[in-house]
Amino acid sequence: MAGVRSKMFVVLLCSIFLVAPFADAIDVKYCKKSNNYDVKVSGVEITPSPITRGVDTTFSISASTDTPISGGNLEISVSYYFLSVYSETSDICTKTSCPIDAGDFEISHTQSLPSVTPPGSYTLTMKMKDANNKELTCITFDFSIGWYASEAQVASI
Repeated sequence: MAGVRSKMFVVLLCSIFLVAPFADAIDVKYCKKSNNYDVKVSGVEITPSPITRGVDTTFSISASTDTPISGGNLEISVSYYFLSVYSETSDICTKTSCPIDAGDFEISHTQSLPSVTPPGSYTLTMKMKDANNKELTCITFDFSIGWYASEAQVASI
């Protein structure tokens, strides 16, 4: 019986070390599965993670394109349990270097979440459109705000 327990412990320990690095992975989905977007998104990184209220949060989106992009708009909307709570449209050249050459590039958006931001699940949708208003990509992903304030927030109260 002791041998079975030690084997289960080793399996559990290995599972923790193998799964832990992927625990913060962002599950990015395209808005329309059937749409063959010109810009392919390979990942999203959120810094800091977990997200902290009252602190600048940066969403870095890794993407690639086969065609150069001279400019356009980035439309970002956020919903809280399906209720729209924020939207913004900005020049894509303020979020990355323009023109965007064919190949890999990164879009970075920084936002400070108010200290009164309610905890829970949020969904961010990002649409990237070229200068002619053609949709180049549309992605959506979920993130959450924890129930507890950070130590820095508590100290500032």
